[in-house]
Amino acid sequence: MTRAAKGLSAFVLMAVMLMLPGCGDSEPAVEVDLTRRERLVAPQRQKTITYAYLPQYSRTVSFQRHRALLEYLRVTTGLPLHQVFPDTFDEHVKMVQRGEIDISYSNPFIYIQLAEIGSTAFAKIVEPGGTPAFSGQIICRSDNPTIKSIADCRGKRLIAVDPGSAGGFLFPLGLFYDHGIRLEDFSEVEFAQGKQEKVILAVLAGAYDIGTIRKGSLDVVAGMIDLSDIRVLAETRNYPGWVYSARDGFDPAAVGAIAEAMFSLDPAIPEHREILGVAGMSGIIPAHDADYGPIRELADKVGR
Repeated sequence: MTRAAKGLSAFVLMAVMLMLPGCGDSEPAVEVDLTRRERLVAPQRQKTITYAYLPQYSRTVSFQRHRALLEYLRVTTGLPLHQVFPDTFDEHVKMVQRGEIDISYSNPFIYIQLAEIGSTAFAKIVEPGGTPAFSGQIICRSDNPTIKSIADCRGKRLIAVDPGSAGGFLFPLGLFYDHGIRLEDFSEVEFAQGKQEKVILAVLAGAYDIGTIRKGSLDVVAGMIDLSDIRVLAETRNYPGWVYSARDGFDPAAVGAIAEAMFSLDPAIPEHREILGVAGMSGIIPAHDADYGPIRELADKVGR
């Protein structure tokens, strides 16, 4: 470093020191008593009530369908509800068992599993068709020349929604049983991780010969595909519909408040009708465990 540079560095250092606040002898000393301590408590998040829609569709669709309903329930009850999103049917059941889902909106087959771990049905939906029941469908491509009846499904490649799907698997499976067709009679059986859309698209793409979905699912993809390319080969009988249940040990007063708010939804009121319509229902009415006897009978028939 040159002599001139050393002089400049010293000048800059001195200037900086002059600008720094001083700590002189005139300032009073602060005494710290280390024998006195105060316990600091971290702020806690408010406990929320978790609400989950069985992953019948993608997370985006699930969120969109139930966003307005959740907001209505939050405002009407004053309860801090928020929606959570299990990825699979099996995870949904395990989350209820671990107490991570308080209010479960599920198909009736998953409900009878939840009931075995202590959940209680308190409400069920009225389908857009006006009944608290729904059905499943068997679909194929419209231009598939080899499939004209259920009997023609033997030996074909099948894709279904999920092993725990009611309309998307078990209802049609019961129909196959009624026609003497068992799972082992298909050349291939695959599941679409709980997503109805995937079944429809897989059949449309020709990856599988037939698919099983719940009735109404074709409406969800109406803007994505030409529905005339898909043919509904058969439709099952009606079974008890989707159900709301509360996990074992969940606050009964909160369940009562949520149920009352749900039962107050009136499709004659435009705002309520819009909330229900987006969620794929036309009303919510009381439910009891005994309503699901036909589901238990079907589960016994198909060995599930």
